[in-house]
Amino acid sequence: MGMKSLLKQNWKLFLIASLTLGLAPFKPPHILGKLKWITGGNAFSGDQAMKLTDWFDVFLHGTPWILLLISIMLNLFALLVKNDSE
Repeated sequence: MGMKSLLKQNWKLFLIASLTLGLAPFKPPHILGKLKWITGGNAFSGDQAMKLTDWFDVFLHGTPWILLLISIMLNLFALLVKNDSE
C-alpha cells in the first residue's frame, strides 16, 4: 500500500487528531495563537521572536491539520477523476 493511498484512507484518523491534538489545549488552541504570532510578523525577529519550542508547537499542533487537508484534497481529486471517466 502506497503513501498516497494511506493518506486517502486515513482521513478519519486525521480528523480526530486535528480535533484533539490539533486544537489542544482548547482555551485557546495553541495553533491559533502560534498562527497569529507568525502572521503578525513578530515570529522571526525582535524581542518577541519565536523560539525553537514555539516552532515545535506549530509543527506538533499543525501536522494533523496538514495531513487532513492533504487527505481531503486527494479524496476530492479521486472523486473528480472518477466522475470525469464515467
